Amino acid sequence: MIEVLFLLIFWEAVVIVILLFKTPFRKLLILTLDRLKRARGPLVLNTAAASLVALLLSGVYGIINIQKRQIHDDGHVHLNPTDQLLMANHLLQTTLIVIIDRLHHCMRELRIRRKNLVVMKRLEATKALEEERDKLKVEIIQLESDLNSKAKDVDVAEANVTALRKQFQGFLLEYQRVLEENHNLRKKLQVLDRRLSHSVSKKNM
Repeated sequence: MIEVLFLLIFWEAVVIVILLFKTPFRKLLILTLDRLKRARGPLVLNTAAASLVALLLSGVYGIINIQKRQIHDDGHVHLNPTDQLLMANHLLQTTLIVIIDRLHHCMRELRIRRKNLVVMKRLEATKALEEERDKLKVEIIQLESDLNSKAKDVDVAEANVTALRKQFQGFLLEYQRVLEENHNLRKKLQVLDRRLSHSVSKKNM
């Protein structure tokens, strides 16, 4: 009987060690304890959970029973070696079960807070990306507006260039016409000059 009790205590200590240190078995153990507490696990796990609860209640009852049984008339508790061993065993079992329950609760809370922290970080990252996207949209709209304004300026400049080109062509045609008239006037002047020279020479003769 004592070997069985010590074996049970040993396995409870193993569970505590697994919960304390980060090992591949800790997550599996936490999930198993979650299912046990929620009564959603298989029949074997539910039976084991019921056995642990019964063991806890049995330990508490055993402690109370031993104390009541050994109270003498003087009001003091006198325990014989066997009762002392049983008392220590019940106390150890009860303590280990409570420690396992508290450790599991702390681990579950820690895991939930880590998940919430990860979710909050993702939400903050998403919010930052959305703000950056909105800023980029505003910049794109501003760039498109600047591009449209510059395109209008280019159209106006091209229209001015076209008008200046037409005006230059008009000036060039006018210049050619003036040159031609000047050439014609020179010819006429030369003809008149010859006639005048010829008439003067006749008079002198």
